[in-house]
Amino acid sequence: MRTEATGAAYLAIPDGPGPHPGVVVVHEASGLNDNIRDVCRRLAGEGYAAVGVDLFGGRNRGLCMARMFSGAMRGNLDHYGVPALRAALARLADRPEVDHERLAAIGFCLGGSIVLTWACTERRLRAIAPFYGAAPKPRAAIRRLCPVVGSWPGRDFTTKAAGILETELSAAGIAHDLKVYPGAKHSFFNDRWRAYDASAAADSWQRVLAFFAEHVGERLAPR
Repeated sequence: MRTEATGAAYLAIPDGPGPHPGVVVVHEASGLNDNIRDVCRRLAGEGYAAVGVDLFGGRNRGLCMARMFSGAMRGNLDHYGVPALRAALARLADRPEVDHERLAAIGFCLGGSIVLTWACTERRLRAIAPFYGAAPKPRAAIRRLCPVVGSWPGRDFTTKAAGILETELSAAGIAHDLKVYPGAKHSFFNDRWRAYDASAAADSWQRVLAFFAEHVGERLAPR
């Protein structure tokens, strides 16, 4: 694998000529850090070209988060943060090593919420994997999502999103794998936090890999 780092992104590309499926990786409130870089490398090890995007990009983190959360609360599906992800996906898809028809996204907390919002209007994504993300508004927009593999802790301010998504995705006939881990806490996937839960993290990762293999890993049939 090879990696590239800039101030606003971290890219991990698998070995081999490709083209590889691509994944946009979106961070928690702590920003683009070593945990997100590790997720990118883990995905590259599984055959995905993965780019971690810094939604703060040298800006004031508190102000950026306020804009994102206020936009989400108002039901703005193109709120602050979404355009940056759209641009990052375009750059990733344009790379010669990447198959522009096999694209996905994964996000954690803040990133999980924004990935869910973004995917309501992003037709290029074939699957998303939100971790402890809030359900987007308006609720009707959920029925426009691509396939979703989502993971939540048992007692958290985001846990109710699992039930909301289950209802809307089932009604729309959208493929999904949603799971709540009763004993886990917020940020259970981040092995650099005290809340890290090795069992929940391992199980959720295997679910993501299986879901991505089904919905993103295979090339589309020729038209």
